[in-house]
Amino acid sequence: MKISYLLMIFLLAACSPQVETTEEAQNTTETTLPAAAELAESTPIVKECSLLLGFDAWEPYQYADVGGRVAGLDIELVSLVANGIGCEITYKQGTWVDLLGLLKEGDIDILLGASKTPAREEFAFFSEPYRMEEFSLYIRSGEQDDLVFTTLTEFVNSGSKVGVVAEYLYGEEVARLVDHPETSKMFVNAIMGELNVARLMDGDIDGFLEDSFVGASMLRRKALSDYIIAQGITIETGNAYVMFSQESVTPEQLAAFNAELKRVKASDDYEDLMAKYSY
Repeated sequence: MKISYLLMIFLLAACSPQVETTEEAQNTTETTLPAAAELAESTPIVKECSLLLGFDAWEPYQYADVGGRVAGLDIELVSLVANGIGCEITYKQGTWVDLLGLLKEGDIDILLGASKTPAREEFAFFSEPYRMEEFSLYIRSGEQDDLVFTTLTEFVNSGSKVGVVAEYLYGEEVARLVDHPETSKMFVNAIMGELNVARLMDGDIDGFLEDSFVGASMLRRKALSDYIIAQGITIETGNAYVMFSQESVTPEQLAAFNAELKRVKASDDYEDLMAKYSY
């Protein structure tokens, strides 16, 4: 790996908006959600509704910007739905593991971007799915004509190495390739997505997998959109849900949320939001 280029990547990262990392910010940050812009008039379905939303830093889905404002794709979507049913949202920042425990006890009401599992359904309600989780394959710009493949299996069988983040779940196709003795050597683990960017630019790998929205955001922040592009191969890994605490949220509130979520997903607001954060 070329150390000089890796250093440049992390210097660029240092210029990006940073999330507060103090213990106080992670454990006690609670702010009121700004009003969503130009929402259509609607009669509140839930009266005197206040929901505490737990979030961890995962740009562009949920994060706090340099001014401390909570923002992101998932945050904006829930803002639209909450305004539609007359609910006020406040925030508490923390780690995913800690927030999951707080939701189980009813100390927070909502978590975003959750996967539905039988274990979680014992203590949480789940909304209807609000987006599909998807990974894209990113390659160096200028090599797309030499890497015309429609599946990751074809890409790997061509002798191309793929960067992945350790402990991420990329779906059945990737799991099968990683487990196979002939193709497992074509995957290179990293501790974070930014390291895959450096390895791709240094020629240590031929592509890397990243969440489609996260990848697009990362390349914009680091001004690398002219050097790294989405190859076209995408892998859908499942639905993302809003998770509600059964200790603090009623079935009636869940039903109201789902009804408004359905309306929002059918609106231009939803399409505009997805386009805002997509590549």
